[in-house]
Amino acid sequence: MTSTLVRPTGDRTAFMGALAGQPVFAFIGPNWFASVMGTGIVANAAATLPVDVPGLMAFAGVVWAADVVLLAVVIAATVLHWVHHPRTARGHLDDPVMSHFYGAPAMALMTVGAGAVLVGEPLVGLVSAVRLDFVLWTTGTVLGLWTAVAVPYKAFTRHDVKPDSAFGGWLMPVVPPMVSAATGPLLLPHLPHGQWQLAMQLACTMMFGLTLVASLVVITLVWGRLVHHKIGAAAAVPTLWIVLGPLGQSVTASHTLGATAAHVLPAPYGMAFEAMGVVYGAPMWGFAMLWLALALAVTVRTARQGLPFSLSWWSFTFPLGTVVTGTSGLADATGADFLVVAALVLYVGLLVAWVGVAIRTGLGTWRGQLLRVPA
Repeated sequence: MTSTLVRPTGDRTAFMGALAGQPVFAFIGPNWFASVMGTGIVANAAATLPVDVPGLMAFAGVVWAADVVLLAVVIAATVLHWVHHPRTARGHLDDPVMSHFYGAPAMALMTVGAGAVLVGEPLVGLVSAVRLDFVLWTTGTVLGLWTAVAVPYKAFTRHDVKPDSAFGGWLMPVVPPMVSAATGPLLLPHLPHGQWQLAMQLACTMMFGLTLVASLVVITLVWGRLVHHKIGAAAAVPTLWIVLGPLGQSVTASHTLGATAAHVLPAPYGMAFEAMGVVYGAPMWGFAMLWLALALAVTVRTARQGLPFSLSWWSFTFPLGTVVTGTSGLADATGADFLVVAALVLYVGLLVAWVGVAIRTGLGTWRGQLLRVPA
């Protein structure tokens, strides 16, 4: 499937002209849900910070509310895309690059759902927040388990994959179960005691393992591609940051699962899971810092030579946000001051990245740069 970019101009005329002169909603793909992920994690990460910052939770509530609207807009545009351009929409799954971004809708749903419980309660009330999270977490989990199977299956059987094809986007379809594992414990206290809570605890743990092993396989392939085939196209460089997603989210999940395990699992397993938050989280955090340094160095090097803007820039946000939540969890579990400082520094970096990418996305849509249409 080939595509072209609508040439940008500097005003609203370009945006309206793009819609008037091209098939409406032909440009919407699953990668647009990355903007929902990247916005939602700004709110969610704020709620997990190990220190109280005046006004931060009010800011997080506003961001979450805006993300709910953004999710609704992207879903509506996606539905219209499928209605008016079904052939193009079906083609996304057959595309060896775009297909991997089918993991984004699942993670977007769960990010908004988690935000309802973490920061949305003052706005919608506890009951509504829990119900919204339940619906979005369940839908996102089912969709994420589907992408974890369907997209790799397509790659194994249909896609034309070359030796230098591995990129960070390969992680997108297998990461959603880790998001389920990290956010599922938020719902656990609201489930009936006994088998319901036990099922949630064990299901989240199993999804933790699903993504962890699959991610290690993919990260190894990405590392090998970088060593043997170097950085490659500048436009794909932001996707290196996606590697931080399963790393940071797994540290977060080890903490959230540990926090609920002692109340659900019998001894000694509950205490073992509680300890896992640090025993697993600290070493994985170290690797996350290594990858963060490498990704930052490669990005700076590429930016000096020219880093074209695209929706892949949202890779700078959600993965970094998961490192913030993971760092905050470690700081809470250990009481280490340097981790508190690290969480704050990383959150500031997340804010800077989010503001920059959000502005560029808004301008790119307004000017027509992001309106991808069939050639």
